[in-house]
Amino acid sequence: MGHVTPASRLAELVANYTPEIAAAFTSARRKMRAMIPRGYELVYENYNALGIGYGPSQKASDIIVSIVAYPRWITLFFLNGATLNDPGSLLQGTGSRVRSIRLGSPNDIDRAEINQLISSALALHGARFGECPRLELVVKSTASKRRSRRPTQRKSSKVSARKPRRTRRDDA
Repeated sequence: MGHVTPASRLAELVANYTPEIAAAFTSARRKMRAMIPRGYELVYENYNALGIGYGPSQKASDIIVSIVAYPRWITLFFLNGATLNDPGSLLQGTGSRVRSIRLGSPNDIDRAEINQLISSALALHGARFGECPRLELVVKSTASKRRSRRPTQRKSSKVSARKPRRTRRDDA
């Protein structure tokens, strides 16, 4: 078997999602790559999701912003989001560091207020990004066990098939 490139490995991981989520994730990645020409795209897959973090080094602790695919949506995470100026109150979360925005569509990244949040987060590290090579994709980890990347179908309730519950009124 030939050499597996980071791009082909990422394509395999993205292909596990529904076509809609795969397309949204790919589009969001394309938009992020246009905003971040230098640095590192670090791919992390865990039990629950697939994420790509953007930072000025190959260390997870240096990731500034990331996009993460879940079975039903894409989320944009700001790893130091708690310190960002967010006049539109778009950032969600109450942790001491991380904030996020669930994207309705990859085009949300183009919205002025979201674009400004991304630019503000990256600007704090501009000098370090400037020293980096052209954006480089690195697959850091893949999960040996993972949840299905496709939404589970919810079972319809069988209310009519159940026996009615007895209440005290029934006994009276």
